[in-house]
Amino acid sequence: MTDIQNNLKKTVNFLSKEVGPRGYLQVEALNKTADYIKSEFGNYGYKVLEQPYEVEGHTYKNIFVEIKGEKPPEKVLVIGAHYDTVMGTPGADDNASGVAGLLELARLLSDRVFDKTIQLVAFTLEEPPFFRSGLMGSHVYAKNLKQKGIDVEGMICLEMIGYFTDEPGSQLYPMPFFRWMYPAKGNFIIIVSNIQSKNFLKRVKSAFKKGTDLPVESLSAFPLVPGIDFSDHRSFWKFKYDAVMVTDTAFYRNPQYHGMGDIPEILDYERMAKVVSGLESSVEELANCN
Repeated sequence: MTDIQNNLKKTVNFLSKEVGPRGYLQVEALNKTADYIKSEFGNYGYKVLEQPYEVEGHTYKNIFVEIKGEKPPEKVLVIGAHYDTVMGTPGADDNASGVAGLLELARLLSDRVFDKTIQLVAFTLEEPPFFRSGLMGSHVYAKNLKQKGIDVEGMICLEMIGYFTDEPGSQLYPMPFFRWMYPAKGNFIIIVSNIQSKNFLKRVKSAFKKGTDLPVESLSAFPLVPGIDFSDHRSFWKFKYDAVMVTDTAFYRNPQYHGMGDIPEILDYERMAKVVSGLESSVEELANCN
């Protein structure tokens, strides 16, 4: 677990301190981030692939690797996180934490054999002004999967997985009645989905709990609940794929969300490592069962 914590901290520090803000106009910073992700994937023995596309005269790219499944017909499990930030913000939690988790999963899974194919993807352009548009990296990626007729088992989105607090009343919710159903302290991770993906969420959560003692909650709801579709999983919903978001609940907990205070020092790397352990368990079970 110490190795996981150290690796997570290394990535978060590099992205949010050495690279810094990674907004859509900061193309050099985005390219430096992409190079780091490619290097880390390569260090774990993967063949690294790129999906470049043009937006407003600039080239942006998704970075991904694949663990080929052993059993036909091929089914694909996608795990993804976005590597851009809101303009001008260091983005330690949003979303260096998600990228760190993605890279650490890649390391932990690199020498294993699975029935189903696993794709680990670092997405570009999740943040405004392209959020909810066809120019999101995840939209470009999901659209390509659909056009190729790929059978997707489901998608797991890592969106802010590093901020935790035991302060009473620290956890807020989009609707008042949620307070009667969920904890008052922001010391848990939550997995959310739309109604279509409810069964997939149940499978992800059940396997997650086998790999960690970190408290985990879940919510399947319609997108009208504010925040439930606020990341790359939404792009997969658009193409009728099952998808979930694993999150520390962002602005419902983290007061530094989309701000200059979103720095590495505010993250809890011990609990973040437990999120990775739970995700490792989820991926292992989902990629090896029918």
